[in-house]
Amino acid sequence: MKQINGSICAPQGFTAAGVHAGIRKNSDKLDLTVIYSQVPAVSAGVFTTNQVKAAPITLTMAHLKHEGLVQAVVVNSGNANACTGPLGMQHTEQMAKTVAKALHLSPQRVAVASTGVIGVTLPIDKITQGIELAIVNLGDKGEDAAKAIMTTDTFAKQIAIEMQIDGKTVRIGGIAKGSGMIHPNMATMLGFITTDAVISQSALHYALIKANQRSFNMITVDGDSSTNDMVLAMANGLAKNTIIQASDDPNWDIFYQGLLFVCTYLAKEIVKDGEGATKLIEVQVSGAASEEDAQIAARTVCRSPLVKTAVFGEDANWGRIACALGASGADFNSEQLRIELDGLLLFENGSPLLFDEAVAKKILQQKNILIKAHLGKGQSNATAWGCDLTYDYIKINASYRS
Repeated sequence: MKQINGSICAPQGFTAAGVHAGIRKNSDKLDLTVIYSQVPAVSAGVFTTNQVKAAPITLTMAHLKHEGLVQAVVVNSGNANACTGPLGMQHTEQMAKTVAKALHLSPQRVAVASTGVIGVTLPIDKITQGIELAIVNLGDKGEDAAKAIMTTDTFAKQIAIEMQIDGKTVRIGGIAKGSGMIHPNMATMLGFITTDAVISQSALHYALIKANQRSFNMITVDGDSSTNDMVLAMANGLAKNTIIQASDDPNWDIFYQGLLFVCTYLAKEIVKDGEGATKLIEVQVSGAASEEDAQIAARTVCRSPLVKTAVFGEDANWGRIACALGASGADFNSEQLRIELDGLLLFENGSPLLFDEAVAKKILQQKNILIKAHLGKGQSNATAWGCDLTYDYIKINASYRS
């Protein structure tokens, strides 16, 4: 497996475009993306578990249940089309139909996603015109597509890899957006993954669920789960490898490891770009009684406002880490608990240790902060990623609609 240039257009048969449709107020940014596969693609998705689901989530979930095939995706930024009533669903259906008509597809083979402000009706005329413009401009434009799905993101998030499966070169590409309203609860953002692998819908779905649990579900910026979260994977089979039918196929694990790499890379890019963030926090938990306990503990430390603000203030306040672990609900032995900061031991066997505050300060001045916690209960481990909590997070979200 190796990383290559490109993103969602790197796999065979995929094109994309990102255009300016004029959705955002007082902005000339790209704000509408279309992704297209030359042939129908076996597809799978994971979606927000928020009970308030945006219209595009509801429609795309229904389309996936119909055949499990998607050939085109349309995404608008600047407007979430969430909590917009029956008109919101009509607009979502109109987006799918506009794409389908232009590309001569069934509307049920079109996925729709939206991101932006909740509770505002879509400017549907601008969006349909933008869709037509995007389809005319379809090509090797993965970077434009990645930029057009951004909201408060400060940079485009994209990646492509290739690997050998059954003697064939298989590629996986991905783009994602996310900066705020990020918390592990299924997808926690928008992500679109393309591959030319030949794989069954059930095998792809299982791979995506498993990869999602260990990547996007292990990040948090602010503890809020969006109404619009979606990760969609499309596999069009143009690599012509022998079909991967199920998870017990030896080639499934090769594919899964590639998918996990792509998902983890994009997940970390989202956290690095957390609203107002200046530091990436990685929390590695070991010695847990189960993987679930390890995940809960790691995510809770990443989510803790007190830990996040201590990292921002470059204060090695390990007591906040211990407090978060204790409140997480994970089973651990407090008398065997160990806490480290990038190799600097802070707490061990239930007792604080003398450590060099100057060394700790120097560690916390870095952009990437590594926190390790050993729970003393078993052999399971997990890693979660978060970011610091800064003054700018408040500034960004206090005036989000303006």
